Amino acid sequence: MLRRAKHLLRGLTSSSALDESVDVSESDGVRALHLGSITIQSAMRIRDPLALELTYTRGMMCFLLFNPHIKQVLAIGLGGGSLAKYIHAYCPAIVSKVIEINPKIIQVARSQFYVPENDERLEVVEGDGLQYLAENTDVADVLLIDAFDGNGIPPDFCSQDFFDHCASTLNNDGILAINLWGSDKKFDIYLQRIEQSFAGKVLILPTGKPGNIAVFGFKREPNDLRLASLRERAKGLEQHHKIEFLQFVEKLAEHNASSSNRLFMTRNLVNQEIY
Repeated sequence: MLRRAKHLLRGLTSSSALDESVDVSESDGVRALHLGSITIQSAMRIRDPLALELTYTRGMMCFLLFNPHIKQVLAIGLGGGSLAKYIHAYCPAIVSKVIEINPKIIQVARSQFYVPENDERLEVVEGDGLQYLAENTDVADVLLIDAFDGNGIPPDFCSQDFFDHCASTLNNDGILAINLWGSDKKFDIYLQRIEQSFAGKVLILPTGKPGNIAVFGFKREPNDLRLASLRERAKGLEQHHKIEFLQFVEKLAEHNASSSNRLFMTRNLVNQEIY
């Protein structure tokens, strides 16, 4: 796709020398955001700008399967604002705050990807997400992390301290949803750190082969992990969302410890039948 891409903006940089260039390309009706490389960081179908174009972003919305009463979502990193726009448009009960360190990303997200201005349900704040996590506890029902840059995941976004801060930022029923890359040589290390921060209460959701993996960490195990209940919940969600929740439930059952009846959050039981 990128070989045919028409570049709309190139080389935008913020005042910090540490920030990468912010590029926007367009091809086959899809607009994409790039940060210092040809890697697509965010994508938007121009004729349907509120839809979640990339599969992994739809996968990250699976936090809705586990808690139907989400009120506060915190996101670190805006990118093209796909999740922020979607939640603002289709989850009216949710109030979102997004912390983005690069003012040029905020500018491009609003001018090229139609991220709305701040209102009572969406607040985009220019600031250091790492600092915000370190200074705020018990402030969110869901924490969304999608921290890739042109070189992968920045080291500060995959340390044990970082994941510990993620857990402390969430309330007692909080859920972390983070996007990782399955072929990353350090994926298992990152996963083990998340498991440590969340006392083993973790589920993984691959969204491509190979590709992005949504990882969910839970402060408290959900009340009902029966597959029948999750499928019923998925069917209800699909009536209001153009997201393949039922398919994602089956992937969760395939890639995590499960029996024919339910999911388990004990990683060493993967591939064992439990009754």
